[in-house]
Amino acid sequence: MQLESLKMFCDVVETGSFSRAAQLNHVTQSAVSQQIRALENRYEQKLLSRSARQVTPTPAGERLFRGCKEILARFAEVEQEIREQAAEVAGTTTVSTIYSVGLHELNSVQKQLLKSHPKVNMRLNYRRNDQVYDDVILGAAEIGIVAYPQPRAGVDILPFRDDKLSVVCAPGHPFATKQKVSLTALSGVPFIAFDREAPTRKALDRLFREKSIDINPVMEMDNVETIKRAVEMGLGVAILPMSTAQGEVKGGTLVAKPFAEGPVSRPIGLLIRKGKYLDRASAAVLEAFKAASNLPPADEAERQ
Repeated sequence: MQLESLKMFCDVVETGSFSRAAQLNHVTQSAVSQQIRALENRYEQKLLSRSARQVTPTPAGERLFRGCKEILARFAEVEQEIREQAAEVAGTTTVSTIYSVGLHELNSVQKQLLKSHPKVNMRLNYRRNDQVYDDVILGAAEIGIVAYPQPRAGVDILPFRDDKLSVVCAPGHPFATKQKVSLTALSGVPFIAFDREAPTRKALDRLFREKSIDINPVMEMDNVETIKRAVEMGLGVAILPMSTAQGEVKGGTLVAKPFAEGPVSRPIGLLIRKGKYLDRASAAVLEAFKAASNLPPADEAERQ
C-alpha cells in the first residue's frame, strides 16, 4: 500500500467525487476506482458508499480516513521541513479572488508581504465566487477570497474583514446632495445590480424583501468595474463596497452615501483546502492577510 493510494482515498472522501479526486491527482477516474477497490480488498469490507449524487465513507472508511489524514499530514510536514532547512522563504502563492476584493482591498496585504518576505510573490487569479471555491478544492489556488463565505465540503473558512456598503451615484443624481440615503428611497429608482448569482446580489435581494422595497434593476452585471461605469454615465444608482469606489469618489466621477438606517456591510472570507499543508511561502501570505485584518492565530482558525 502506497501513500498515493491513501491520498486518493482521502481526496474522494473530501470531495465526495471520484472525478474530482482524479483531477487532483492527475490520473484517470478509472485509476482512482482501482486504488479504492484495492484498499477495500485489503480490508475485506466496503470503505465508501456510492450514490448517484455523492460518495460518502462507511464507518470503516471514516476511521481509515481519519488515520490516513494524520499520516499524510505528518509525512508532508517532514518532507517540507527537509526541503526548507536553512532555506530563505521564497516562492509564489496563488490566490483566487473575486474581482471586487482583489482589485481594491489587497494593497495593504501586498505591502505587508513585500516588507516581511520580499522573495514571496502573491499571484492573483480573478474569478467568480463559485470558481474560487473550485480553485481551492482542486488545488489550483492555495488561498481563496470570497464574499458571504458559505461552508462547503473540503474547505476551511477564515474571516478576513467586513466591507462597508454604500449607495453610489453620479454627481448629478438627486442622491448626491443628501447626507445619507434611506433604503426605502431606492424603491423605483433605476438600479444597476450585480448578476443574480453573485452572493452580494442575493444578500441585497434578501435585505430588500425584508424591508418590502421594490427595486427597479435596469442592468445586471457580474463585474464591479462595469457597474461603476454605468453609474458614472447616469444610467442608475448602485450599492457597492465603499473600498471599490474610493478612486472615483476622490476623482469626482462618483458620489458615495451611507445608509440612513445605519451601516450595511458584507463579510469577506478566506478559503483554504481542509487539511492542506501550507508551504512556507503560502504561510507567509496567510500571515500577511492576518496582519492586514487582525485574523485569529492559525491554530484558532483550524479549530473553527
